[in-house]
Amino acid sequence: MRAAVLHEIGQDKLEVLDDVEAVGFGPGKVRIRVRATGLCHSDLSAMSGVLPQPAPFVPGHEGAGEILEVGEGVTRVEPGDRVVVCWLPACGACPACRRGQTELCLAGFMNAGTPNFRRPNGGLFGFAGTGTFAEEVVVDAGCAVPIPDDVPFDIAALIGCGVTTGLGAALNTADVEAGSSVAVIGCGGVGVSAIQGARLRGAAEIVAVDPVASRREAALGFGATEAVSPEGLADAKQRITAGEGFDYVFEVVGRSTTARTAYETTRRGGTLVVVGAGAMDDFLQLNMFELFFDEKRILPSMYGGGDVLRSYERTVALWRAGRIDLAGLITHRVPLAEINEALDQMRTGTALRTCVEI
Repeated sequence: MRAAVLHEIGQDKLEVLDDVEAVGFGPGKVRIRVRATGLCHSDLSAMSGVLPQPAPFVPGHEGAGEILEVGEGVTRVEPGDRVVVCWLPACGACPACRRGQTELCLAGFMNAGTPNFRRPNGGLFGFAGTGTFAEEVVVDAGCAVPIPDDVPFDIAALIGCGVTTGLGAALNTADVEAGSSVAVIGCGGVGVSAIQGARLRGAAEIVAVDPVASRREAALGFGATEAVSPEGLADAKQRITAGEGFDYVFEVVGRSTTARTAYETTRRGGTLVVVGAGAMDDFLQLNMFELFFDEKRILPSMYGGGDVLRSYERTVALWRAGRIDLAGLITHRVPLAEINEALDQMRTGTALRTCVEI
């Protein structure tokens, strides 16, 4: 089968090969025919080494498809079922799951250390234990979440990561209050989803911040009341909040510099939500006095900060009701053979989300 492979960390191009095999099928596993996958910035971060990932590997973790085969003991899905790939399944038994913090379950990460693909010359890992830049993937049954028949594969793929992360940051983690002021720094697919979440909650002012003009323009169509470049954020803070700062600021870039800017843009007693996934050696500096004196809440948001399965269901319900726009997030489409074009679209910021059709 075909799959896009990164041979070494640090390379900026993927090689599409046709001699890859999905392996590991057996009890408790499912084989999925991938039909659509989104390109998330985390894929680029894994390729560059910002996020830890053994190589060689098949990127991709935001996918949807249909079940081809189920292993012994699998009862939740059967061949022919349409599913979204969940890269962080909950085991239901660990301390985090028992506390109701299923997004912090580490069981799924254990899969990332076992190759789930192979070529004639050796094994390949799948990013985050999945690897959806491939025609087929073998994963734990918990990674295959059934979706209704009326949800297209491309829409389902977005729900698998970016939309769930962004919406959840606003609805679960921040719990945005009606009438509040919001700034979102970084307006790709995840940031725009956070904007939609803030709009759903009734935020009065939503400022989209991004260096790319096309993304700023797009953000206005998803609910932002104003869109500015990073250089214009200070002026927006002064005009909209009289210099006090925003009630909620979402950092959706994953860098300490933008996180520091987000902190300074949050009002005293306000909430900074860290959504972007950054590097382990990139440190955010805060002094002990400002932490005490400003009483700002700093809330990291992992995969939307809530029960993933409930978040999927909520997103489908909101999409059906026309309360959120998911199709509009897909600004580009490419076949798997043109995956490197999709990478360039992500790097330059010309795409909110590129759908890779497989």
